[in-house]
Amino acid sequence: MDAARRILFSNVTATFPLFRAIAGLFAMLACFCLLKRVDETDKLERGLGLIEATSLNVTFMVGIGPFVVIPLILQVMGGPQSLIAWVIGAVLAVIDGSIWAELGAAMPQAGGSYVFLREAYGPGKWGRLMSFLYIWQTLFQGPLSVASGALGFAGYSTYLVARYGWLSHALSPLGTHAENIIAGAAVVLAVVLLYRRITAIGKISIALCVIVVGTILWLIYGGATHFHGSLVLAFPPGAWSFSWIFLAGLGHATVQSVYSYLGYYNVCNLGGEMKNPGKNIPRAIFISIIGVAILYFAMQTCILGVVPWQEAAKTQAVVSLFVERVYGSGWATVATCLILVTAFGSIFSATLGYSRVPFAAALDGNFFSVFARVHKTKHFPHISLLALGATAFLFCLWLTLGQVIRTILAMRCLIQFVGQAIGLLMLHRRWKADRWPFRMWMYPLPVLIAMVGWTAIFISTGRTPVLASLAAAAAGVLVYLGRARYLRQWPFEPFEEAAQ
Repeated sequence: MDAARRILFSNVTATFPLFRAIAGLFAMLACFCLLKRVDETDKLERGLGLIEATSLNVTFMVGIGPFVVIPLILQVMGGPQSLIAWVIGAVLAVIDGSIWAELGAAMPQAGGSYVFLREAYGPGKWGRLMSFLYIWQTLFQGPLSVASGALGFAGYSTYLVARYGWLSHALSPLGTHAENIIAGAAVVLAVVLLYRRITAIGKISIALCVIVVGTILWLIYGGATHFHGSLVLAFPPGAWSFSWIFLAGLGHATVQSVYSYLGYYNVCNLGGEMKNPGKNIPRAIFISIIGVAILYFAMQTCILGVVPWQEAAKTQAVVSLFVERVYGSGWATVATCLILVTAFGSIFSATLGYSRVPFAAALDGNFFSVFARVHKTKHFPHISLLALGATAFLFCLWLTLGQVIRTILAMRCLIQFVGQAIGLLMLHRRWKADRWPFRMWMYPLPVLIAMVGWTAIFISTGRTPVLASLAAAAAGVLVYLGRARYLRQWPFEPFEEAAQ
C-alpha cells in the first residue's frame, strides 16, 4: 500500500503549460468564429450499417488504452483487486451508453453531442451556448484524443526498438524526438486512409476490428492455457480494507479504466452516415460496450494469472512481457506488432469521428464556414478531416502521453457527459414518446447515476486537470459572449427578435 500511497498523492501532470502553448492558436480561432450560418447542398452518404458502425466503435475503444493503463491501475490499487476498477468502468459505460443511445437514435446527425446539446437546451438560447462550449472543448480534446492514441502507439513501439538494433540505429538520428515523429507519422497515415468514401472506410474498419478482437482473443487463449489461479488471488495485506485510501485509489484507477472504454459513442458523431440509425445506433453502442468489457476483464485476469501483479505493475509493455512468458520472445514481437495495429485502429476511428464535429458546427454557423465543405465525389467533410489531422500531428510533436489522458477526461465530464444527461431529462419533458425510437430501461435512474458517476470521475482526475478544464470552459464562455454580441445573437439579440 506504500507504493499506492506514493502514486496516489503524487503531483498530477502539469497541464497548464499545454494550454499556454496553444492559447494563441485558439485566440485566433475565436476571432474567426464570428461567422454566419452557411448552407451546404451536398449531403453525406448513409453508407454505414450495424457491422461497420460496431467495428468503428470497437476499434476506437480498444486502442492503446488497455495495454498502457493496466500497469497504472495495478500500481494505484496495489494488487489483483484492481479488477474491480474495470467492472466499475464498464458499468458506467453501459449506463452512460443508454443516454447516448436515446439521443443518437432520436437525432441521427453528424456532430453527435453538438446536436444533442443544441436541441436539448434550445437552439435559440442556452443551446447556442452549450453547443458552442462543446465545439470549444473539442478544439482541445478532439485532436488531443487522436494524439493520445498516436503517442501511445509510439511509446509501445519502443519494445521493438529495444529488441532490434537495426531499428534503433535507424531512429537514432531523431534523438529524443523519435517517439513524437512516429506518433505524427501514424496520424498522417490515418488521414490518408480516411480520405475516401464512407463505404470504403467501413470495410477498412471491419478489417481493423477483426485484427483487434482476434489479438485479444489470442491473448486470452494463451493466458487461459497457462493460468495460475494463485497469482490472481495473491492479494496483499489490507487489500480489501475499504478505507478512504482504498476508495481514493479506486477512484484514481477507475479514471484510467474509463479512459480505456471511451469511444462507445463514436457512432453518434457519424449519425448522418448511418443506415437505419434509430435501431443501429443503440445496437452498436451496447454491443461494443458489452463485448469490449468482456474482453478487457478476461484479458486482465489472464495476464494476472501468468505475470505476478508486482512485476506487471513495473513494466510499460505488460502484454509483450505476458506473451514472452506464454509463447516465447519471438511471439512477443508478433504480439507487439498486433497491439500496434490495434492502437492504429483507435487513431483511425477517433480521427474519423471527431472530423464530423467541426463539420456539423460549420453547417450551424458556429465555426469556420470552410469546414462545411463536402468532397464533391467522395462525399465526406474533407476540410474538417485535414484540419483535425494537422492539429493532432502538431500535438504529437509537442506533447507527451502523460500530459493528455487526464486532461481529456476532465474536459469531457461536465459539458459533454453531465450536460447531455441533464439535457436528456429536459427533452423528455418536452418531447412525446413517438420522438424516441429507443427508450432506456428504468428511466430516469440511469441518467441520475451517470451524472453522479461523471462528477466523481471529474473530481478524481486531480486538481490541475480540473482547474485547466474549468479555465478552458470560462474562456469559451467569454469567446461566445463576444461573438454573440458582434452577431447580435442571444443574449444580445434585438428586443424585437427576442420578443418573437
